[in-house]
Amino acid sequence: MSSATATASLPSGLDVLTTFPDVLFIPEIVFGGLVWILVASSKVPSPMVQGWVMFVSVFCFVMSTALLCLYICGAHGGSSSWVTLDAICQATAALFYLSAAVLEAYFTYSIGLFSENPLILTIYRENIAAVVFAFLATLMYVIHKVYSLLRWKSS
Repeated sequence: MSSATATASLPSGLDVLTTFPDVLFIPEIVFGGLVWILVASSKVPSPMVQGWVMFVSVFCFVMSTALLCLYICGAHGGSSSWVTLDAICQATAALFYLSAAVLEAYFTYSIGLFSENPLILTIYRENIAAVVFAFLATLMYVIHKVYSLLRWKSS
């Protein structure tokens, strides 16, 4: 296929689940949901930090789910403005998740210094899992962002 006939457009229907980088919606939703569940289930000794992590995980979960559903329904209609929207959404999510993952890691490290108490040790373990999944979600969003920007550039 020549480069003149190749287009960089968004897939629609179930092709979304088989094309790269759009298949990354699935692990983004799974890892983001796990961060959401883990942070929501732990005690909140620092509401400002955990509030930001909750906001990011819920916002990105809803945004990714909505975009996935819209792409499956074919709401974009092949418009190039949706490629721009996809790139903006992925870049925003990657930046948000990076900040949330770093804050959650710092918070987890700081409560780990006082982990002799069994209650604090439980909170510490839940937050370790949240940090791991937050960084995995960040990685998925960064990879998706890079390929979305490449698709945007070629559209």
